[in-house]
Amino acid sequence: MQKPEMIIFDYGRTLLYQPNFNTSNGNKAIYPYISRNPRNISFEEYDKTIIELFAKIKAERGNIIEIHEHNFLKLAMEYMDISLSISIEEAEEIIMNGISQGAIMPYADKLIDYLNSKGIRTGVISNYCFSGNALKRLFDRLLPRNKFEFVLASSDYIFRKPHSIMFDIALQKSGLSADKVWYCGDNIVADVQGSKNVGMFPVLYEGITVDDVNPFAHQNDNLEIDFEYLHIQNWNELIDILEQMI
Repeated sequence: MQKPEMIIFDYGRTLLYQPNFNTSNGNKAIYPYISRNPRNISFEEYDKTIIELFAKIKAERGNIIEIHEHNFLKLAMEYMDISLSISIEEAEEIIMNGISQGAIMPYADKLIDYLNSKGIRTGVISNYCFSGNALKRLFDRLLPRNKFEFVLASSDYIFRKPHSIMFDIALQKSGLSADKVWYCGDNIVADVQGSKNVGMFPVLYEGITVDDVNPFAHQNDNLEIDFEYLHIQNWNELIDILEQMI
């Protein structure tokens, strides 16, 4: 294990999380922007259709292919013969923030400040159906002192982690060899094994539960790791480890 020149992070439940996550609230936020609705579809019908359509597509895609919110919205609007008064780009952000305003995982801001002060470069790779641009704006709002060189979302790159494509693209953007990069995430398969497969050093972050309901509480149960990695439960732990290496 050597000191990293760059640390790349997962998004959800790693640096940020989504308190009070509610898909219907996102649908409720965008519904007033419907400008053409010849079938007079009510909010209740709209909400039900959106949730059912997404579930059907998610079931078909499996775990490796991503759904892009722009494409999904286009499909949903035309399926219901509805038009919006705003662009798809504006709509996705209204929906994303309606679902949850987002919040910072404990000490994530302290960690980012520390990495900036030590000249350790940073970036993000996330499995996310909303665009990388929308995700970058979320980070800029909640972690305004971030210096992320890139924010890669699977929506923009088709493939989801643990597929290697976004890891490979991140390495190309960084100009670094994989052995100089650490990757931090909360999922053994997508994050730890995915980054290890391209030669990055993996860090498994399993922070404290910050939601009332945590659907990912047991995502790593019964999964074993047979290679070197770090396992931390608090970003202060990572700061202490890095401090000893500098």
